[in-house]
Amino acid sequence: MVSRREFLLANGTVLAAGALGLSLPAARAAASASAPLLPGFGRPTRLDYADIATLHGDDQLLLTTLQGVVNRRRPRLYFNYNEEGYDERWLSSTGAAVTRHDRPLDLVARYRGEVRGAILHDPGVPDSVNVATTLAGLENAVAATAEQAQEHRLKVITDLRGRFDPDDVLATYRWQLDTLWPRCTHTLLSGLPPTRTVSVENVQWREVARETERIRDTSNREVRTFDLSQELSGEEGVFLRFQDSLGDDGWGASVGSLVVKADGNQIAAFTPGTDAEAPYLFDGVNSAVGAESNRFADGGGYFIYRFTPPTGTRELLVEVDLWNQYLVTATTTAPTRVEPFPYFRDYTVASRAMVFWLPPSGETGKLLDEILSKVKPTTPYAGWFSNDVAGEWGGVDRASQHAVEVVPADYYMNGTVHAGVAAKVSDRVRPRPRATLRNRVYLTLTVGEGDNIQYCQRRMRQLWDDPARGRVPTNWTVSPLLADIGPALLAHYQRTATENDLLIAGPSGAGYTYPGSWPEADLAAYTKLTGRFLRRTGMDLVYAYNHRNAEDDGWVAFDERIAASYRSNTPIRGIIQSWETGDLQTHVGGLPVIGNLYPQGKAQEYRDGLLRHIEGWDGSTPLFIAGAVNAWNWTPSDIAELGELLGDPFEIVRGDAFFDLLNRHLTKK
Repeated sequence: MVSRREFLLANGTVLAAGALGLSLPAARAAASASAPLLPGFGRPTRLDYADIATLHGDDQLLLTTLQGVVNRRRPRLYFNYNEEGYDERWLSSTGAAVTRHDRPLDLVARYRGEVRGAILHDPGVPDSVNVATTLAGLENAVAATAEQAQEHRLKVITDLRGRFDPDDVLATYRWQLDTLWPRCTHTLLSGLPPTRTVSVENVQWREVARETERIRDTSNREVRTFDLSQELSGEEGVFLRFQDSLGDDGWGASVGSLVVKADGNQIAAFTPGTDAEAPYLFDGVNSAVGAESNRFADGGGYFIYRFTPPTGTRELLVEVDLWNQYLVTATTTAPTRVEPFPYFRDYTVASRAMVFWLPPSGETGKLLDEILSKVKPTTPYAGWFSNDVAGEWGGVDRASQHAVEVVPADYYMNGTVHAGVAAKVSDRVRPRPRATLRNRVYLTLTVGEGDNIQYCQRRMRQLWDDPARGRVPTNWTVSPLLADIGPALLAHYQRTATENDLLIAGPSGAGYTYPGSWPEADLAAYTKLTGRFLRRTGMDLVYAYNHRNAEDDGWVAFDERIAASYRSNTPIRGIIQSWETGDLQTHVGGLPVIGNLYPQGKAQEYRDGLLRHIEGWDGSTPLFIAGAVNAWNWTPSDIAELGELLGDPFEIVRGDAFFDLLNRHLTKK
């Protein structure tokens, strides 16, 4: 078997360090055991603030890597990245004096003296953005294009143009691992996509087809023919977009195959996920390939194909094997463009972390394994994985097998500032509401995604500000790791919680992980870490995930070993495990564990799903349901509507009261 090293050498793609003009001093000493899991860079006292939401990704990348170098010494740069203004909302919580700048790029000249120069990434090699980010952290430099370096009078430290093969991702990251890893911190890994897809403004779409009914199966599957002859006038080709026609329950357009005919002649035919699809898939980053070789996009996702029929074509027909809740539209204008992905790079640069993007399957998955094997147990992997379900499950499972927990952080902005804010995080456990055990249906509602610190920073703040929050008892998953990387965020949620709001730890404690995949010798290290952060944050309930069964793709329940480890090393009183069907209820290791139930749809349909779930209940004993709430589709107003719809025999309770009642019920049996 040819090793990856031999493969790269045979292809002539391994570069010498000297060829890039790099210096390779000894690796930095490892952080002490008493150091924070996620480092901070000092308390911000004065901040230069600019809104960079409308800047091109190249400029955002330049400013974010500048922010990392500058803020490593002392946090002084803070940016707003999105038009929604989430970063502006959190600015006051920093406690710093703020100077606002209307011309963001002027800050490059203001802080030019604090950087050594620029690392030039290669516009033709997307993954060079990640290598440039790693080098920026090591060389106290910024990541830039050649044009930016010239415009801002930045000395070129390293030029990556022409150094890597754009079709050989393995070679790029193998070089980085072999050459740069010895100089990087070994206490943090970071997985970030090198590029992002940005919508082009003022694109006019024509609706081609729409499913108006809620269909969550293949009952409407058929091959449909769409006439795109109206779009033949475009010079850039014909763009065909597939979306979710309803968008609020996660069952969007699903395509099983596609055939394109120009004046009756076949010019394209493919199945999603195959090499034959690649030339036509213009933008698939917001979609996934399913088990039936179908490409689908749920909620706000989409995917776009591009076709370029021969000159003079008069009729263009597309035959699509299509089902679920589809919305199909067409245009003649390229609707998106690709730019560098700038987010979270201030934190990786300041930390001197190695940044990479390796899909967790095939040869890239093997290289990911190799990187994960180089760090100590409980080292955090901050960022994310390839943008589909398989990427999440495969990536988190691989990390878990190497005793590494995942911190979803790819869209976490201004981390170098937020980590240093002197905010008081309470370690006080909320008093439990009194509850009497009766023969009722006890329902506790849990909003997911809390392991995702960018969600805690952005979407959760939007939900939290809904005036309807607090009308119904609700559990809110958050990451206890915010105590390190965003104490002001966590303190805000603690301070403004109503009597009906309960913060609980998101999957599966101190970082997203699958405990059942951890090496047996290392699981206690994770649960001890979780215990440490739960005690710091006053949480005593956990919403958890575990790995999936390879045979039937179903979730695997926590066993005695896992439950006992949580029981021994954390203060938790119960675990809600991701299960979806609601038929898991155990009392292992002296700890109550219940699987969640995830009815589809909004309030009315969700209520109907609950009623179906209790059809066999005779009312002679209490019944317990841990209801899951989709954080991206629901709001507190939706939760309040559900509360109004649910009468007898339901009683909605906070998670702490729920587990108190469940534990009393289970111990009485």
